Amino acid sequence: MTVAEVPRVAVVTGANRGIGRAIAVALAADGFAIAATARDPETLTDTVEEVEKVGAACAALACDVRDEESVAAMAAGAGELGTVHTVVANAGIAGPTAPLHEITLAQWRDTLAADLDGVFLTFRAFVPGLMTRAGGSLIAISSMTGKRPLHGRTPYAAAKLGVIGLVRTLAVELGPHGVRVNAVCPGAVAGPRIEDVIRNQAAARGITEAEALAAFTSASPLGRLVRADEVAHTCAFLASDRAASITGEDVNVTAGVVMY
Repeated sequence: MTVAEVPRVAVVTGANRGIGRAIAVALAADGFAIAATARDPETLTDTVEEVEKVGAACAALACDVRDEESVAAMAAGAGELGTVHTVVANAGIAGPTAPLHEITLAQWRDTLAADLDGVFLTFRAFVPGLMTRAGGSLIAISSMTGKRPLHGRTPYAAAKLGVIGLVRTLAVELGPHGVRVNAVCPGAVAGPRIEDVIRNQAAARGITEAEALAAFTSASPLGRLVRADEVAHTCAFLASDRAASITGEDVNVTAGVVMY
C-alpha cells in the first residue's frame, strides 16, 4: 500500500449503540476507516456490520476510557488501520439521578471518570500524532445538560460542562498545529437511553413518564426529540474540510431546546 492509499481513520469511542454507532456509520459513509471501541468489543458486532455495508473497513477495539493503559492500547490498535485524522470521544455514562446530598462520592467520581476523564485520556492519546501531521479533528460529545439544568443530574451536568471547557482550551492549544477541536451538545435523543432518563426523571420528580417526556419535547420549537443520525451528521460535518474554520465551538443539536 502506498502512502496515498493509506486510509484516513476515524476513532469513535462508545460505538456499540445509539449515537456512537450512528456516528461511526456516518463517518464511514464519508470515506473514513473506522476504529470502533467499547469496553466489550463483542458488543460492536452490529456496528462493524453496518460500517462494512457502506464499504468501509472497521476494527472493533476494546477500550475502557477511564483506564489510561486501555486507552493507550486502543490508540495503538487504531493506528494499525491507517492514519488517524478524526477522534470522536463519545463514550460515557448517565450517572445517578438523585438530589446532590444523596449522591455518593463513588457515584460522583465514576460519572466524572467516564464522562470527563475519558475525554481527556482519549484525546491525549492522539494529540501528539495529530500535531505531527499538522491536521485533524477532535470531537467531544457533550450534552445540552452541560448548558442547562436537569433535575438530579449534577455529576453528569458538571462533567458535560467540563467537556466544553476542555474543548475550548484545547482548541487554543492545537490551533497553531492545524488541529480543530469541537464539542457537539445533543439534546434528548430518541432511543433506549432517553427512555431510561425519562423513567428516572419521573421517579425523582414524582411525575408521570408522559409528563417527563413532555418536559423535553415541549421545550423544543420543533416539538420532538433529536434523532441519533442528526447528531452523527453534525459530527461528520465537523470532521470534514467543510468545517475548516470551525474550532472551539459547542454545537447544539437539541431541536431548539438550547440556543446558546
